[in-house]
Amino acid sequence: MTFVLVRHGQSEWNLKNLFTGWKDPILTELGISEAKLVGDHLNGIKFIPDFLFTSALKRSQQTMDIILDQIEHNRYKDVFKSTPSGFNVITDPALNERDYGDLSGLNKDDARTKWGPEQVQIWRRSYDVAPPGGESLKDTANRVIPFFKKHILPKLKQGARILVVAHGNSLRALVKEIELLSEEEILKLEIETGEPIIYDFNENKFVLRSIK
Repeated sequence: MTFVLVRHGQSEWNLKNLFTGWKDPILTELGISEAKLVGDHLNGIKFIPDFLFTSALKRSQQTMDIILDQIEHNRYKDVFKSTPSGFNVITDPALNERDYGDLSGLNKDDARTKWGPEQVQIWRRSYDVAPPGGESLKDTANRVIPFFKKHILPKLKQGARILVVAHGNSLRALVKEIELLSEEEILKLEIETGEPIIYDFNENKFVLRSIK
C-alpha cells in the first residue's frame, strides 16, 4: 500500500524566518501553490487516500484541504465538512510541530543574537536538547511514534492508503522510525515545505518510492 507524508506549504512565519512551533499562522500564496502542486502530483500517480491524518494546526489542515481539492474530492467537500468521519480524516495534536517554547515567534537571526549562534544551533539540530520551555526532537518523537503505532500502522497493515500532512519535525520523527535511522542520520534530514515523501508498504516493510 502507499503511504505518503507531506510537510505543509510555506506559512506566513516560514516566510518571515520565525520560529513557529505550536503557533498557528496560515499559508502564504506560495504555500497554497505548493499544496496545489502536491495534489497535482498525487493525482498524477492516481493516489486516493483511504485515511488522512493531520495536526491540530491551521497550516497543516489548510494544506490537506488544498491537496484534497486537487485530487478531485471537491464533489464531496460539503459532506465531509459536515461529517468528517465519513471522509476518514483524523486530526490530532500528537502530529503537531515541535514546540519551540520561548523561541516561538522570534526571528531566527534575533535568537542567534540573543543566545549566540552555537546555542541556537544546538536547540535546532540536537536530538535531545530542548529550547527553554519547549520540546526536543526526541520529545516530539515520544508523542508522534506512539500515535503512529496505535492509529496509523494498523491501518497500513490492513491495506489502507494513507496520507499524513504534518510538519518538518513531526515528519522527521516518523521518517526516523520507519527508515530505522540513527539520531545522527535524522539530524541531517531536511524536509522542505510542500514536499511529498512516498513509501510503498509491503510485508511490514517501508520502501521509499520517491521524494518529489
